[in-house]
Amino acid sequence: MVFDFDYNIIIIMSSKHDHPMVPLAVLLRRELSSEKIERPDLIHGEANHSKKGEDYTLLKTECQRLPADAFSTFSVFALFDGHNGSAAAVYSRENLLNNIVGAIPSDLSRDEWLAALPRALVAGFVKTDKDFQDKAHTSGTTVTFAIIDGWVITVASVGDSRCILESAEGTIYSLSADHRLECNEDEVERVTASGGEVGRLNTGGGAEIGPLRCWPGGLCLSRSIGDMDVGEFIVPVPHVKQVKLSTAGGRLVISSDGVWDALSSEAAMNCCRGMPPAAAASQIVHEAVQFKGLRDDTTCIVIDILPPEKLTPLVPPLKKHGKGVFKNMFRKRPSEPSLVDKDYSEPDVVEEIYEEGSAMLAERLDTEYPVCNMFKLFMCAVCQVEIKPKEGISVHAGSSSRGKMRPWNGPFLCTSCQVKKEAMEGKRPSRDGRSSHSSDSD
Repeated sequence: MVFDFDYNIIIIMSSKHDHPMVPLAVLLRRELSSEKIERPDLIHGEANHSKKGEDYTLLKTECQRLPADAFSTFSVFALFDGHNGSAAAVYSRENLLNNIVGAIPSDLSRDEWLAALPRALVAGFVKTDKDFQDKAHTSGTTVTFAIIDGWVITVASVGDSRCILESAEGTIYSLSADHRLECNEDEVERVTASGGEVGRLNTGGGAEIGPLRCWPGGLCLSRSIGDMDVGEFIVPVPHVKQVKLSTAGGRLVISSDGVWDALSSEAAMNCCRGMPPAAAASQIVHEAVQFKGLRDDTTCIVIDILPPEKLTPLVPPLKKHGKGVFKNMFRKRPSEPSLVDKDYSEPDVVEEIYEEGSAMLAERLDTEYPVCNMFKLFMCAVCQVEIKPKEGISVHAGSSSRGKMRPWNGPFLCTSCQVKKEAMEGKRPSRDGRSSHSSDSD
């Protein structure tokens, strides 16, 4: 290949030993497009109808992984739906992000940072819950926490708020899990195996009413932050899903259960189609309240993820076939990058990078090489306090999965976090809670 810069011409010469050549126009177009679509434009809006004043949101678009580095920015959109008071929601709003970021070393590349994020989300949620319960407040909160870095979306969730994504082509995906006992048999089994009791509210005489709840405490959720008046088998370990959007973009909707008790995912997206995010959030809340009345705090956040300079609302085409089908499956991320030219545009697919919902810390904090080496050896994997050599407790300690145990190289927990882990797994008596089946928890 010969470069003649005097005439701004690139001459490509090939032989039978060369690799197949890509036309210059395609190379230049790729370079231009990669510069323009490296990061999408984000436009967001929120709306709320309040009944108890226990819903809180966090909308932060200029977070930085590295101080004073504009290329390390990411955005956070989170919803905290409190119950039995607002203290847990307020505390989580103020501390959860710092606890997540604090669980990731500061010297990672962007790709390494994204790979480490699912584990850091677990550590951040558990630390926030542990620190809050030390304050002896009895309130709790659901959390749906979305981090957007470029075209990658990572969502961590506990409770029954919901995060859904609609691609530019119009397919709806779920990015969160529902931890309501009424509709999650796996969580019912986990809670009962850990020592909890699951049943409906007993009104006397053998009559039972309402949704399934966990006793003591009467909470109808199996995962939350806070709730120290119920057993510690109600855990803060989040379901985490990480996906990559195509450069066509999409729309993200995060709403509390006040919306989802009234609207399906399809109905929520359809009622605001073509509206800008602020108006869309208001319309979704309006539709939910109009349908069921204002029975609970009803909050909605809408985020449009757009190719740069495309600042108009996404209007996905209506489908003749398969409309209304809720997609929970993703196109798996290819193991090898494709070398085929995509002619500037990428197919409108959502690629799954990571998904895990286990409540077991041994599974969530353990990672395969090379991510495991991104974390400091003598730091607690949850609370990030320094551990002296030989004082750390392997997260695998007491595990029944001996085939995966690697106690000599961690991850390690401090004594306090090990006690927390054992309590969540039902390996020691949990806190005393209310023994009567009361109904003042959410």
